[in-house]
Formats: sequence, C-alpha cells, structure tokens
Amino acid sequence: MSEFAKMSVADLSRELGRKAFSPTDLLRDVLERYDNLEPQLNMFAHFDRDGALFQAKASEGRIMRGEKLGELDGIPTSVKDLIAVKNMPMRFGSKSTSHEPSEIDAPAVERLRAAGAVILGKSTTSEFGCKAVGDSPLSGITRNPLNPTLTPGGSSAGAAAMVAAHLVPYALGTDGGGSIRIPAALTGIFGIKAQFGRVPVYPVSATPTLAHVGPLTRSPEDAAIVLGVISGFDRRDPFSVSANVPDYKAAVTQKCDLRIAWSPTMGFGRVDPDVADCTAAAVARLVRFGYNIEQVDVLDADPIDMWTAEFYAGVGTRLRPTIDAQPDLLDPGVLNVLRQALQQDMKSYYESVFARYAFREKIRQVFDKFDILLTPTLPVSGVEVGRDVPEGYEDRSIVSWATFTYAFNLTGNPAASMPVGLTDKGRPAALQVVAATFDEASIFSLCGAIQREDM
Repeated sequence: MSEFAKMSVADLSRELGRKAFSPTDLLRDVLERYDNLEPQLNMFAHFDRDGALFQAKASEGRIMRGEKLGELDGIPTSVKDLIAVKNMPMRFGSKSTSHEPSEIDAPAVERLRAAGAVILGKSTTSEFGCKAVGDSPLSGITRNPLNPTLTPGGSSAGAAAMVAAHLVPYALGTDGGGSIRIPAALTGIFGIKAQFGRVPVYPVSATPTLAHVGPLTRSPEDAAIVLGVISGFDRRDPFSVSANVPDYKAAVTQKCDLRIAWSPTMGFGRVDPDVADCTAAAVARLVRFGYNIEQVDVLDADPIDMWTAEFYAGVGTRLRPTIDAQPDLLDPGVLNVLRQALQQDMKSYYESVFARYAFREKIRQVFDKFDILLTPTLPVSGVEVGRDVPEGYEDRSIVSWATFTYAFNLTGNPAASMPVGLTDKGRPAALQVVAATFDEASIFSLCGAIQREDM
C-alpha cells in the first residue's frame, strides 16, 4: 500500500495545500492502484481516466496559484451509478437502461466539482439499488477487499469496496433502505445518510420519499468534511432542507453529554452470535468511556411491509414497461419483488402510507427520551458472493435480511454505520448510530469519540 493510500481526506488536503505533492502525483498513484485492484474487485461501472487527468491538472494549477477551492480540491473520488454525472452514462446497474451520457450533474456532484474534487467515474450498484448485496446483471459481481469470497454489500457496492481497499478516501453512495450503511458495515468503514432532504436528490428518484445521498469514508472526520460540502438547499428537490448546514467537522471532536439507548434486536430481529457479542462489547466500552446507556426494545414488529410497499412499488412503477415487455433483462431476484409490489391495490398502498406516519411518530417519541439510538447495523458479518441473502436468512427478502436499516429511511432520521471491531470470525461488525431529526452532530460526536477511544 502506498503512502497516499493510507492518508485521510484531511491529510491529503493538508499536504496538497503545502505542495508536498501535486494532484497529478496523487492521481498517478491512484491510477496505478486502480489497474491492480479493479480486475480483482470490479468496483467501477464507468471509469474516466482522461477526464480525471484533466480535473487533476486543473486542480494543480489552482493550488500552484494559491487558489485552492477547499478540502476536497485535487482528491480523487467516485459517484455511484444511481447519481447523475454529466457526460457519463447513468445505467443503474441494469441492462435495461440507455448508454447515453447524462446531460446534467446531480446537486451533490455539482458541489463536488465546485470544491475541486477529481471524479474518477461511476461505482457499481445492484440493479436500481434493489438488493443489499453487490452484484448486477450489467456489471457482474463486486467483491469485498477484506475477503473477495464475500460481497461488500449493496447497493453502494463499488463505493464501499474502493474506500475499504484504500483506492480513494471517500466515495458517494445512495441509501433508500440501508444502501450506504449496509456496505459500510460489511467492509469495516464509516457511512452516513444525513437527515432526509439534507443532501438534495435530483433527478427525481424512483423512491423520492426514501432516497438519500451520502459519503462512505474510513473515518467520521472524513465523512464530516464531505457531508459538509454536499449538504444544503436546492430548489430542484421539493424535500430539500433549507436550514443552515451544521458544522459536522467541529462535532467530531466535541464530546457531548448524550442520552443513549441500546437496542440489540430493535425488539423484533435476530442477530448472529458473533455480531451480537461484538456489538455488545462495543456498547460496554462506551459505558466504560463514561456514557450512560439504557437497553430498550424499540419496536414490537418489523416495519418491512411499509418499506416494501413504498420502495419496490416506486421502482416497479418506473420499470413497468421493462417488466411487461423485457423481463429477461432484469435481475431475477429484483424482478420477483417488483412484481409482488405491483400487485398491491390502492387501498393496501394507502394503508401502508398512513401506517408509516404512525410509525414515524413512534420513533419520534423514542427521541423525546434519548439523543442516540444504537443497534447493530446488520445481523450478520458477511455474505458470500452470488447469494441474495445470507446463509440462514432464506426466510427473508433481498433487503429484509438487513433487518435494522430500512426503518430509518421510513422516518428520515440521520443514521450512520460505525465499525467497532472484528468478530470471532475475523469479519467486521458495526453499530448503527441513529439520531433525532436534524441532529447529525450527535452522531459525529459519538462516532468521533468511539474512534478516538478505540485507537
């Protein structure tokens, strides 16, 4: 591993600013590592070597003139292939989509460009973000750099894999049911979806009331830097939050007096013993750090039916022409759940809509008493490539096996996955850290403390 590969966003930004090396030096190192890693891991749906070199040279000119744009200037990254990047194809991991390049940048991509980021290309995703593992009919299997026989998780598969492999220090993913937090947990990195609407989403998602864009990184500090850049109001997203963006980076180093709830099963889920032991040990360490933590059961039933009614009905409606005319183009596992979702009648759909409002209120009441809710991010520490669900979870769907993540897409609460060590199997385990509405700062405060204390 090169010295560049070991550096954080903050480290790279500092050294680029003092001209210890140039953006083109950094990019050449990244390209060399890409050539070695990509054949093994399959992280990219589209790679733009020439475009990246052009961006790096432009950044180098700014830095030499003393006009550095910010902490991301000159640092390579990628964007998930569910997010529009101008002049790059937007394939959604599907053979059913057009090769034509996008005509616009999504708001988060516009903000990366304005900050000087060097965009390498588009990262792989499961088809239309519909599975919690990392393969698609278009791009094939993306592998976990910690163990290539395992998936990095999905649907932000390539993004998580390249960050965990130290190719880039951060990457943009999306999260409609856990698609940032799931791969973050399985690859041992940090991932966060902010408050719903904090990072604007455009063009309109097939799941507009669930969709988030956010960063995957190797530390809370790096995520705070990136999230601070991509957050903020955009009038093209009707859900976009107009409030001022908090100082996430400052929150990482601020220890707060937090009221913390710990729910090892959320009240309804099952968890593999190795994950249960590792996450419980992490919570015990927090108690030793001085945090007051109360164990709770948050729910008495799985909210998966509410989530499925919204997520798969949205994607299914968008893909109805393909489902009817060319179903063979779609992932069989995805096709099956989309067909089931489209069978619901209007009455059933709106019963789910109103149940969702009641569910949001129930979760809101949890945060009347607590600032942070901790759960395992996932019930398992690894999933073999080629499987849609982990071994032993065959009774669950292609997303419901993840158990704990999708609830907080239904509510919109900010939520992150924080790595907390290795299980007895030598695989990563993670805590899901959920905060009250608009309170990403508490997530960064707690996760920053976890990282400092565990070092």
